Amino acid sequence: MTISIRSVEKQFGRYPALNKVDLEIADGELLALLGPSGSGKTTLLRTIAGLEFPDAGQVLFDGQDVTHASAAARRVGFVFQQYALFKHMTVAKNIAFGLDVRKGKDKPSKAEIARRVDELLKLVELEGLGGRYPSQLSGGQRQRVALSRALAVQPSVLLLDEPFGALDATVRKSLRRELRRVHDATGVTTIFVTHDQEEALELADRVAILNQGRIEQIGTPDQVHDAPETAFVCGFVGEANRLEGQVTGGRFSAGALSLPASGVRDGAAIAYVRPHDFALDETGFEVKIERAHVQGALTAVTALTSDGRRLEISASRADAERFTGAVQIAARKAHVYAA
Repeated sequence: MTISIRSVEKQFGRYPALNKVDLEIADGELLALLGPSGSGKTTLLRTIAGLEFPDAGQVLFDGQDVTHASAAARRVGFVFQQYALFKHMTVAKNIAFGLDVRKGKDKPSKAEIARRVDELLKLVELEGLGGRYPSQLSGGQRQRVALSRALAVQPSVLLLDEPFGALDATVRKSLRRELRRVHDATGVTTIFVTHDQEEALELADRVAILNQGRIEQIGTPDQVHDAPETAFVCGFVGEANRLEGQVTGGRFSAGALSLPASGVRDGAAIAYVRPHDFALDETGFEVKIERAHVQGALTAVTALTSDGRRLEISASRADAERFTGAVQIAARKAHVYAA
């Protein structure tokens, strides 16, 4: 299923939730909608699902206009953050619900439903738990049941709204891998909303970055992290040191720091330098090390420039002892934007 979002607008009162959003989603793609709270990502997901209808623009599934079609007509599967499982039903009954409620010739036989439930329990690695109730499962297991229920009806599109938000960090990481495995096994076009950039960058084929109802950038995880098109994307995706300064003649200056800034007009500017893009360099500028501590294979360093700017630096564990007192560093790479 391909999905086309064309100039979609949605407003709640005076608040523009979506502002002329254009987006093309390929068949079988796993796309993340990433952005801060209030950026419009959940509204966009609900508009694709048919749970909200746009004030203007179009939503197309495989080239067919479904802008005002119901969620049922669109055959979408939806997974919510809070599971939304039926407490009085067993795991198997929860998974089978969407098939059980079908009418007439659209309803599969009991044997077919049982076979589908068994397939899905195996797919999400919950074999043997079909007879349990949601209260007898862990949070991660319940979310797997919710995913299975959404897949049971063989949806044209799978939509997930902050699916791992209610889980602890360890379970989240495990389920991220599970979702990617299930997606690859089923090939269903999948869109998920998250405010967790690590989640989006690890899971998705492409990431759409939303801000104030607009898509700031869409690209592969590497593209949005390594080649951010706007200052917002650079500051939001990944860690970065934000430095205010000036561009003059193709160079950015902020105190003792000087960086190339080709293509940026002269005047006030903002530079972003990733912590791992700072390195010890005798030809660089001097900083005073405030703190250096080992974090696994890396050393996290906090340094102060001569004019009081605080920099976060990431170095190898082997270099930990070199970050003491006053040292000289240089930026190997930076992203500079006009202010």
